[in-house]
Amino acid sequence: MSDHPITPGGRHLLESLRLQLPGLKKSEGKVAAVILEDPNRLLHITVAELARLADVSQPTVVRFCATMECDGFQDLKIRLAQSLTLGTPATQSAIAQTDTADVVVEKIFDYTMTSLDWARHHIDMSQMDAAVEIIIHAKQLEIFGFGASGIVAQDLQQKFPLLGLPCNATLDSHQQLMAVSMMDTRGVVVAISNTGSTNSIIELARLAQERGVKVIAMTGAADSSLGDHVDVLLNVETLDNTDLFTPTTSRIAALVISDILSTLVARRRGTTHNEKLVAMKRRLSQARRAGSL
Repeated sequence: MSDHPITPGGRHLLESLRLQLPGLKKSEGKVAAVILEDPNRLLHITVAELARLADVSQPTVVRFCATMECDGFQDLKIRLAQSLTLGTPATQSAIAQTDTADVVVEKIFDYTMTSLDWARHHIDMSQMDAAVEIIIHAKQLEIFGFGASGIVAQDLQQKFPLLGLPCNATLDSHQQLMAVSMMDTRGVVVAISNTGSTNSIIELARLAQERGVKVIAMTGAADSSLGDHVDVLLNVETLDNTDLFTPTTSRIAALVISDILSTLVARRRGTTHNEKLVAMKRRLSQARRAGSL
């Protein structure tokens, strides 16, 4: 029996159903369509009832379970139940103009939680460990990003000076070019681009590598052009949603990855450094209470 709702291909079960639907045999496609129409209903029906709703035979339902790499109908139901606990899948969360405020709130929260779980299951820990190793030995960190990715860059800039590492989040394209041109091999570039196709970010990564500078990329498109010019690629893949009212799931996921990265680096800094962090936070707290901050 499967122990989580992510398929062997790395997909959320309901998302996998949606993506595979066009390529399924006609009869199995009818089963998938019934499930996607009302996923909760499947939890309370039998094989015979699903076959009747889909207008197919019971052996077709069994074959459909095998197609979805489930160990029978019960395993399909368990995986579906696990999927539903993570939130509404993208197929059910597109925001409509007619949705009430309550429905919009529910859909955005559900979609964000589901998308974050998707991102979690696509993290390559070997790449994360490699990024930590590079940063631990760096003498300087230059972080590049534009737009929403620039916000993630600024978040990283806020974290890393606390780890004893000089860090800049340069958002102006001219200053970015100046910064990377003056770096030496002791520095590290973190290039952030959700699409992985921002030409200026790709060029900065290429130039950095040309100068012997290590490059860490944070992107939601692992197979993008940016990946051709980096030493380490942190995949921040989220569910695709091109709806007009798209929630900022890619930015939220990137911020979570930033937290993970900075936390792992902090752990490597050792007890002495962490004691300094605790003392610093204590002084900040005292300053706030005194009204000077």
